[in-house]
Amino acid sequence: MGPVPRTLELFYDVLSPYSWLGFEILCRYQNIWNINLQLRPSFLGGIIKDSENKPPALVPRKGQYMANDIKLLRQHVQVPIQFPKDFFSVVLEKGSLSAMRFLTAVNLEHPEMLQNVSRELWMRIWSRAAEKAGMSAEQAQGLLEKSSTSKVKNQLKETTEAACRYGAFGLPITVAHVDGQTHMMFGSDRMELLAYLLGEKWMGPVPQAVNARL
Repeated sequence: MGPVPRTLELFYDVLSPYSWLGFEILCRYQNIWNINLQLRPSFLGGIIKDSENKPPALVPRKGQYMANDIKLLRQHVQVPIQFPKDFFSVVLEKGSLSAMRFLTAVNLEHPEMLQNVSRELWMRIWSRAAEKAGMSAEQAQGLLEKSSTSKVKNQLKETTEAACRYGAFGLPITVAHVDGQTHMMFGSDRMELLAYLLGEKWMGPVPQAVNARL
């Protein structure tokens, strides 16, 4: 019998491009490292407000840096990520509350679909995302209806508050539970340090074991 897998919690929001990068990297390593990966859909807007932070895209110099950074990371991490043309409309007007409530409903009702639906939400509008992720129209409609229930709203609120208690000031954060200690790491660029903490081997954002299966 081998060592017990260490638990990793990934708190993320589909409004955050760096959340997508961290999500894909950890999904690639979940069957390579000895870990139990727990996906925790959260609400970035609530974390930003609670921490009195400001979205980087709304700070001109940070926004420009972020746009250039994403272009490089798209190639390096091999994730088809790019800024939407109406990015500021999405950030300032639409937000992600409805999407994250939908993902919370998926997690409560069909947790086995959470990874695929989350991925498709980053790539497409969420109504098409559910269909592309293998969810029937009836399932999607049922989850949309449940997204407005108190159960789903409270669960998303509790998850977001949990991220805040860990010290989140943005997303993604990865919380590692190792040897009775809890470690919070911010961003998608801390994976090498995470590997060191876990005593695992870091093989870059696209490990060879993944390439071998493609």
